[in-house]
Amino acid sequence: MQKPETLHIEKPWGSFDQYVLNTPCTVKILTCNPGQQLSLQRHSHRGELWVALDPGVVVDLDGVELRPAVGDEIWLPLGSTHRLRCDANTAHAVRVLEVSLGVFDEADIERLQDDYGRH
Repeated sequence: MQKPETLHIEKPWGSFDQYVLNTPCTVKILTCNPGQQLSLQRHSHRGELWVALDPGVVVDLDGVELRPAVGDEIWLPLGSTHRLRCDANTAHAVRVLEVSLGVFDEADIERLQDDYGRH
């Protein structure tokens, strides 16, 4: 599974970015509160495309810390370890648009580390 190509289309009124077309997928907006983080996790059945919607997004991807600008895309390949964090110095929640490609099932989350005691 590879990152889908993002298509940028200019229109007279502005533009749009198309992330997938006629592809089975699950789309969510993840919100992470100030100073919080999702579990460090990986998936066996899906890859995910994340698009940063707010300043202060921090993504851990395979041991590398990424600080994407608003609108930046991060591809999380199937099997990669990843988590979303909200920068501790950010006073507001941060959001990421998530486009999951492959078989989506919450049971596919393998938590490697979790602050909330989930396994």
